[in-house]
Amino acid sequence: MAPGKDSNSVNYAFALEGRLSDLPDTERGEEMDMSTEGNSKKLVYCVTDVPPWYLCITLGIQHCLTAFGGIIAVPLILSQGLCLQFDGLTQSHLISTIFFVSGICTLLQVTFGIRLPILQGGTFTLLAPSMAMLSMPEWTCPAWTQNATLVNTSSTEFIEVWQSRMRALQGSIMVGSLFQVIVGFSGLIGFFMRFIGPLTIAPTISLIGLSVFDSAGTSAGNHWGIASMTIALIILFSQYLHHIPVPFPTFSKEKKLHTSRVYVFQLFPVLLGITLPWLVCYILTIYNVFPTEPDQYGYLARTDLQGDVVSQAPWLSFPYPGQWGMPTVSLAGVVGILAGVIASMIESVGDYHACARLSGAPPPPKHAINRGIGIEGLGCLLAGAWGTGNGTTSYSENIGVLGITKVGSRMVIVASGVLMVALGVFGKVCAIFTTIPSPVVGGMFIIMFGVISAAGISNLQYADMNSSRNVFIFGFSMFSGLVIPNWIFKNPKAIATGVVELDQVLLVLLTTSMFVGGFFGFFLDNTIPGSKHERGILAWNKAHEDDSCNTVQSGEVYNLPFGISSYLSSSSWLRYIPFCPPGEPSSLDGCTADTNALEPL
Repeated sequence: MAPGKDSNSVNYAFALEGRLSDLPDTERGEEMDMSTEGNSKKLVYCVTDVPPWYLCITLGIQHCLTAFGGIIAVPLILSQGLCLQFDGLTQSHLISTIFFVSGICTLLQVTFGIRLPILQGGTFTLLAPSMAMLSMPEWTCPAWTQNATLVNTSSTEFIEVWQSRMRALQGSIMVGSLFQVIVGFSGLIGFFMRFIGPLTIAPTISLIGLSVFDSAGTSAGNHWGIASMTIALIILFSQYLHHIPVPFPTFSKEKKLHTSRVYVFQLFPVLLGITLPWLVCYILTIYNVFPTEPDQYGYLARTDLQGDVVSQAPWLSFPYPGQWGMPTVSLAGVVGILAGVIASMIESVGDYHACARLSGAPPPPKHAINRGIGIEGLGCLLAGAWGTGNGTTSYSENIGVLGITKVGSRMVIVASGVLMVALGVFGKVCAIFTTIPSPVVGGMFIIMFGVISAAGISNLQYADMNSSRNVFIFGFSMFSGLVIPNWIFKNPKAIATGVVELDQVLLVLLTTSMFVGGFFGFFLDNTIPGSKHERGILAWNKAHEDDSCNTVQSGEVYNLPFGISSYLSSSSWLRYIPFCPPGEPSSLDGCTADTNALEPL
C-alpha cells in the first residue's frame, strides 16, 4: 500500500477526490465523509497537484492581478522621493523592473525556498526607511523638479538627479538584505521558532490585514460604487456561486465535441471580480460618465489616467543589474533598511503559516522556514541589484486568494512568476495594467485582507482562550499593534533620540503593526507564567511536526526538488546544515503526531 494511503500514517487530508479513485467504495465513502470536516479537504488542487496548463495560466493571471496593486504602488510612491513624479515613462520602467524581479524571486521561493504557493513582490516595510533616507537634506529634490513645466525628462541633469538617489537606495538595500540572508541560512529563524507559539503568530498574521484598513478604505473611497461592485462580485462568485458548474464546449478524440462542467466561479472569483468592474470603468470612461477634473469625486475611477504611459512605453525592455549605474552605500540608509528587513522577516514567518493553513499543506518545518527567509533575503539582494528601489517579500493578499479559490497548487504560482517576468519584459503590456482603477484595487483589498485577518485569529484554536492570561496577551498585543503605529504616524517627530539612524530604526519598527503586535505577543507569552497546554504550545508542536518525524506528505511539500533532498540525505553531516531537510526515516512508526491537533480549519 502506498505510504500516502497507509491508515497508520499521519493524514494531512489534502488529497483530492481524484486521488481516491483506486480505493474500495467503502473506504472512499468514509474518506469523502471526512473530507467535509475541514477547508483543506475541499481544495480543488493541493500544493503538489499540477492543474492543466490553461488553468495554471488563468489562475496565474488572477494572482498577478491580485498582487498588481501592491507591486505598482511601491514604485509610484517611491517616485516622489526620487523626483520622478512628472516622468511617467521612467515610472513605467520601474514598474517593469519590479515585476521582472518579483517574478524571478517568486520562482526561486517556490522552487528552492519555502516551496509553498506564496508569491513575492515589492515590500512596503522598506518604503518608510527609503523615504526617510530620501528626505535627508542631501537628497532633497531640487525645486525645479517639482514643476512639470521645468522638467526635461531627457536632460542629463534630470537623469543624474534621480539616478543618483536610486543608486544610493540600491546600495543600502543590497547591504541590508545580507542580514536577512545570514539570519535565514544560518538557522536563527528556525531557532527562535521554538519560542513562537499561537499567541505570537495570531496577532502577527491578523495585523497584516488589519493594519492596511486605512489604505484599503482610501482606495475604495475614491468611488464606493465601483468598490462595492468589486466586493459584491467577489463575494457572489466565491461564496454563493462557487458550487455551481458552468458548461463549456470541449473536444476530445473519444467524445468528440461535447460539454464539460467547470467550476469557474470557484476557480476565478478574484479574476472575475476585478475584470468586470474594470471593464465597467473602461466603458464609463469612454462615455465620460466619470468626471474629468482631478478634484472631483470619482475621477480616480477612470481608466485613462495613465494613458500617455501606455502609448509611450516600449514593446520590449530588458531590465538588468546595474542599469542605473554603480550602487553607492549610505550608513543611515543601511540602518534604516535593517529595521524594515526585521519587520519583513516577522511578517513572512506569519505568512508561511497562513499560506500552509489555507493551502492544506502541513505546517512548515524549521528547515523550510530557514530557506524561505534566506531566499527572501536573496530576493531583496537581487531587487537592489536590478534597481527597483525596493526589496521583495511574501504577499499576504495572494495568500487570501488561496482561501477563497481553494486552489493551493504551487504550479499556479510558478505560472504567476513566469507571467511577471514576461510583464517585466513586455513594457506595453505592463503599462496597460496601470489602468486598473484604484477603487477596484481597494475593493479587492477589503476582501483579501479580511481573509488574512481571520486566518490569523484561527491560530488561537490551539491555545486555551478560556484563560484570562491568554485573553490578556492577545487583546493587548492586537490593540497595541493598532494604537502605537497610528499614534506614531500622527506624531512622527515624537521620536527624537538625537541619533538620526536610531530614530529611523524606531520609526520603522513602531509604525509596523505586525512588528508591534508580534513583539508584545512574543514577549508576554514567554514571560508571563503559564503551562504549555494553556499557551497552546503542546498542540502547536504536535501540529508543527517535529523535523525528526519527516512524513511523506511533509517531504513532498517542503523537500528540495530535482532529487536534491535524496542526494543530501546520503551524507549524514549535511543534516546539521539548518536549511537542509533531515534524512528521511526508514519508517513512520516513530511518528506519534496527534491527528486531532492536525485537523485543519
